Amino acid sequence: MICPTPPAALGLQPRQRLTGGHRNTVWLCDSPQGPVVAKSTRRTEAQLRWLAPLYAAARMAGFIVPEPQQGSNGRLLYDGWTVEPVVEGTTALVTDMPALAPRIRAFHAACPVLSQRPGFWALPDLLQQLNSGDIDLTALPDDVLPGLRQAWAGLADAPVQAIHGDLGPGNLILSDQGPGLIDWDESRVDLPGLDLIHSAALPAEITRAHLALEIASCWQAEPDHARQLLARF
Repeated sequence: MICPTPPAALGLQPRQRLTGGHRNTVWLCDSPQGPVVAKSTRRTEAQLRWLAPLYAAARMAGFIVPEPQQGSNGRLLYDGWTVEPVVEGTTALVTDMPALAPRIRAFHAACPVLSQRPGFWALPDLLQQLNSGDIDLTALPDDVLPGLRQAWAGLADAPVQAIHGDLGPGNLILSDQGPGLIDWDESRVDLPGLDLIHSAALPAEITRAHLALEIASCWQAEPDHARQLLARF
């Protein structure tokens, strides 16, 4: 079980718990080098290391990326926590997203070809696979899963590539230096359209497949929200 505040061994002084992390605990902390953000995470060291090429691609596209800092032991993960720089600014609004679509596409274009992130599958793979990241399809009721998989089936042959995976306004910070892109927990190789759900007009099959994915992802971690989404599905 992850402790509710950053471990004392990190040498941080928690200042304020930050809102917005539905599944992770996030703290603004003071460190000897200045303010940092400490985040609880369910990801492994290997899953965190996989992100490095995506950070580089996002920076090439003009995003600010506060990536986790390596500790004295050479690891990014300490007792279920990561530490990263603070991006000063304001959280993006829904109305800010369309202007960011070209930058998101530039990020996709800059991403190298990668093997799948450890512990994850692309959406088309979920037609057979049962687990991916936070998704556990075995937890879904028998009358729900077939409908979700039907929504994914039409995209079974669609091309996939490395994506952010949760590129909504809550994970974009608008700063004087440019937009900051945070929370790479859901990053994986998957359909690029999933990153454009909040910023571009997309075919109906993509938006429905994304809604099905959100239901599956939230079913255990945010059950009330999942059932609200199911009512719209």
